[in-house]
Amino acid sequence: MSRGHRPRKRFGQHFLTDQTTIDKIVAAIQPQSTDTIVEIGPGQAAISEPLARLAGVFHAIEFDRDLAAALKRQFATQTNVTIHEADALRFDFPSLGNDLRIVGNLPYNISTPLLFRLTECRHVIKDMHFMLQKEVVDRMAAPPGNKTYGRLSIMLGCYMEIEPLFDVPATAFSPQPKVTSSIVRLRPLPVDAYTITDHEKLSGIVAEAFSKRRKTLRNALRAIATEEDLIAAGMDPASRPEQATIANYVTLANQITRSQESAHSPV
Repeated sequence: MSRGHRPRKRFGQHFLTDQTTIDKIVAAIQPQSTDTIVEIGPGQAAISEPLARLAGVFHAIEFDRDLAAALKRQFATQTNVTIHEADALRFDFPSLGNDLRIVGNLPYNISTPLLFRLTECRHVIKDMHFMLQKEVVDRMAAPPGNKTYGRLSIMLGCYMEIEPLFDVPATAFSPQPKVTSSIVRLRPLPVDAYTITDHEKLSGIVAEAFSKRRKTLRNALRAIATEEDLIAAGMDPASRPEQATIANYVTLANQITRSQESAHSPV
């Protein structure tokens, strides 16, 4: 792979160059010969090479056409490798099969919408290993009551098991980002972990609550839920939004959905 590619700021490109970190990431993924691995944003193929060598099938999704062209040249003789010049936010992941193992150093500017996009494809995903800004991983994995617990914690946590693995310093990249990164592992939860009647309703309630996180639940959700609704969902109306669990929010959303459906159903 040519190292002459100039990192493009608009794509949020920071290329991983530290071999110790590369080895540690590959060891955490533990690629097997039976795996279908999908790498998002392979860049200059720092982890692509060992993953493609060890996996049964390897797909790389690269948005930058120059990098995609270089990757196609580099892996031209490897029959188990397919390079897709595409936008991961619009990519059809289920077209690649089932039990996908997805990895990537996600561009910080699209990491959150991409994570939400991937939860929609969770039925074809076995696990995911991502490099993200440490602050994002902290928010993803935060438990109720933590100051960083919020919308990201809940809307990912109701579909995924989230396990932070280790931090990666800025010195492991070229150019160096201004933040510390972290590696996180995500596994889809069993389908019966949470029964969510209406995802959009849940998302709206959570967004409303955390847009007013300094208020009590009673006041933050005044336009959506009564005190009786909150109590029935196991919530203390006088507590703050970050003190309610994922299960509390799911129960509340399901209750409100049922109430609205009953109000609109013919007698």
